[in-house]
Amino acid sequence: MDIDLEKLEEIAYQLKGMVETIKTQEQENQELLDQVCETYKESAQNLIHYGTFRSFDVRGLQKKLKRLGLSRFGNAEGNILGSLENAHALISQLGDKTNKSESNGHLKIGGGKKMLKKHSNQLFGEKRENRRVKIMVTQPTQAAVDYNLVLDMVRNGMDCARINCAHDDNAVWKAIVDHVRKAGSECGIPVKIAMDLAGPKIRTGPLEPGPKVKKFSPKRSSLGRVEHPAEIKLVPEDQANLAPDELPVPSNLLGELKLGDSLAVKDTRGKLRKLKVVDVQPGQVTVQCKKTMYVETGTKLYPIHSPMEGIGIGELPRIPPFITVHNNDLLVVTRDGEQGVFPEYDDVGNLVQPGSISCIPASVVDRVKEGEPILFDDGKIEGIIEKTQPDSFVVRITKARANGSKLRAEKGINFPTLDMGLSGLTSKDRKDLEFVAEHADIVNFSFVKTEKDVEELLTEMEGLKIKDKVSVILKIETRFAYRNLIKILLTAMKTQHIGVMIARGDLALEVGWKNMGKVQEEILSICGAAHVPVVWATQVLEGLAKKGLPSRSEITDISSSVRAECVMLNKGPYINEAIALLDEILGNMESLRSKNEGMWPKIDWM
Repeated sequence: MDIDLEKLEEIAYQLKGMVETIKTQEQENQELLDQVCETYKESAQNLIHYGTFRSFDVRGLQKKLKRLGLSRFGNAEGNILGSLENAHALISQLGDKTNKSESNGHLKIGGGKKMLKKHSNQLFGEKRENRRVKIMVTQPTQAAVDYNLVLDMVRNGMDCARINCAHDDNAVWKAIVDHVRKAGSECGIPVKIAMDLAGPKIRTGPLEPGPKVKKFSPKRSSLGRVEHPAEIKLVPEDQANLAPDELPVPSNLLGELKLGDSLAVKDTRGKLRKLKVVDVQPGQVTVQCKKTMYVETGTKLYPIHSPMEGIGIGELPRIPPFITVHNNDLLVVTRDGEQGVFPEYDDVGNLVQPGSISCIPASVVDRVKEGEPILFDDGKIEGIIEKTQPDSFVVRITKARANGSKLRAEKGINFPTLDMGLSGLTSKDRKDLEFVAEHADIVNFSFVKTEKDVEELLTEMEGLKIKDKVSVILKIETRFAYRNLIKILLTAMKTQHIGVMIARGDLALEVGWKNMGKVQEEILSICGAAHVPVVWATQVLEGLAKKGLPSRSEITDISSSVRAECVMLNKGPYINEAIALLDEILGNMESLRSKNEGMWPKIDWM
């Protein structure tokens, strides 16, 4: 192969310049490095090396090195300075240079991979025999009362149980913890327990309570013909937790109904409907209706051809209220504590008075800006802030379903381009951290945005004397966390055993769907440089866990997740099927692929 000496000198000069710049940056950050705990000394040093390396656009250099059959640094983030110095030495030798690289003060080639493996095992426990990637599973409330559910999770492959402090309470959490510990002991597998601090999530406020009404409809064919009548179960009114097909009635009157009896009812619309008794069991009578009907608390069922008095329907649960918004509608967002107001329309469906809904916390109203985007309910509804006012702001809806989207209370609100100035820890988080300190192995830190948030968490943990006992996983779910990731990691390295969770749902809303692939790659590479384990989260096998059937895209997603150190599953009725499938696919995929290799442009922080 003919080698152009000028090209070699050009490459060597470029590599030498990178190495010198990296060493200069290390010296300038020495004070920060001195604060890092001993566990992460080399990792923090390499992270600064990698952050400096990514300040260059090296794609042209990578192509030149490829032509020479040399390393392109595609998988070198774990020990970048050593890789650069080795490449410089080889190029110098090819150009008949006498100067040789000094390889002092950095990890050996391959050392980064070993360091990441070590940190991953410290965070999640030793790898299973069949796979490297761990499985984290969100625990449902049912796990507090159903030990066998948890036992099956462990048997099917769960390595880490996740408890979300945004739901349930201490009593439920403690019962789940006990079941996880017991199941891990029974299976001989040390299952880790991770607990999410809820964080300062912005959400919609309350709406006027909905009516206490239920709708029952027969099953119809595509031609609109009744294939099967609506089936309704009449149960004693003191029965708790009504099923969707149940109506509460006085138990003494329930016992007087017989097979074949007919009942008449005038529903909430004034429509007369006929019901027929088709089954009688102790404490339950089943009736059928061939037409749609709406009934509410107090609606009377009148037995036909019977001396029985009317049977009043007992207390029904309220329908969760919602505001329907359409494209180009206006929506007023007010301070928290105010009950939402439903929109008003004229006779032909034109919006006369926009609806309103409050936001929590109230401080959000003071920080919004006209012209900025806003997202509701995980991005299902999009809008632009059109006008700001002292106690509210007006949103123009830009994206909703064709027939209107439903916006309910307690739904998330995202401001992709605005910093709402909310602290990473709320008063509730501080209280929940006390429970975490006593019962968990890992604390998942939600909505971290800057290194100051991390400092705040570490201070709280130090006060509870768990700073180096309970591990920390940083949930990256905002564009600000992504932009500050290197500083966030360096600050977190003041404690032992840290990880990063790519919360892909919220993060995609913040950075934009079109940018999510790139952002995900950058987080993986930066964490690789820091030797920090990554959790691949949000909607993994969501279809299987919730509906019993995975989609093709979900299977492809699992294939990509092999590049992380842990995969998180959310709860669902078919969660054990999802765990078993994930365990099998991860084991198969790891024989074909491990981690990643890429081409590195200059990082364009968003």
